[in-house]
Amino acid sequence: MTPEAENRQGPAARLAEIETEIAVAAAEAGRNPSDVHLIAVSKTFGAADIEPVLAAGHRHFGENRVQEAKGKWPALKERYPEIALHLIGPLQSNKTKEAVELFDAIHSIDRPKIARAIADEMTRQGRELQLFVQVNTGEEPQKAGVLPRELPALLALCRDELGLKIEGLMCIPPVEEEPAIHFAFLAKLAAENGLSGLSMGMSDDFATAVAFGATHVRVGSAIFGRRT
Repeated sequence: MTPEAENRQGPAARLAEIETEIAVAAAEAGRNPSDVHLIAVSKTFGAADIEPVLAAGHRHFGENRVQEAKGKWPALKERYPEIALHLIGPLQSNKTKEAVELFDAIHSIDRPKIARAIADEMTRQGRELQLFVQVNTGEEPQKAGVLPRELPALLALCRDELGLKIEGLMCIPPVEEEPAIHFAFLAKLAAENGLSGLSMGMSDDFATAVAFGATHVRVGSAIFGRRT
């Protein structure tokens, strides 16, 4: 979709288009569209931008930063208690308490320290979150995520020592590389480790991710418009 077309449409209309594209991609891959969860990524957008998407019936939203989410989501969750809020950005250990309080899913477990902090907070707060381990499939030094060769050890820690139920894996492919390669690799890693969840695909490549088995796609600008 061109920026001009985005500007002529509101977020609810763009949401409907994305849902249709997901359904088509799933059908072409022989999948049930209901098995693909669309996370509307609302980072940098305020409540006024989110309201039309909520009014359209959508309930899964993603944020990158705990502090930003604290500023807008508690009031929205009071009005729409069925909201599922996903943390898709890196988590700092000193924000774990707030993250477990506010979010319903965390997609960015990438090291033992964070896994332990999440386990401790979930026990302390009596909350059970949906959890994903982020994998740095491109092994980029500047990017968060466990390295593929270190994934089995981190999963063993989460499952065996900490008692965490890990639903799946998440990745963000390198921008200069073909995302399909990384989606296929993440699906292979998930299968090897007995995981069914695949959090992968964003505004520019979510249809490709669906073709490779994504269970959660994270779409922001294609719904809310270009960020400033």
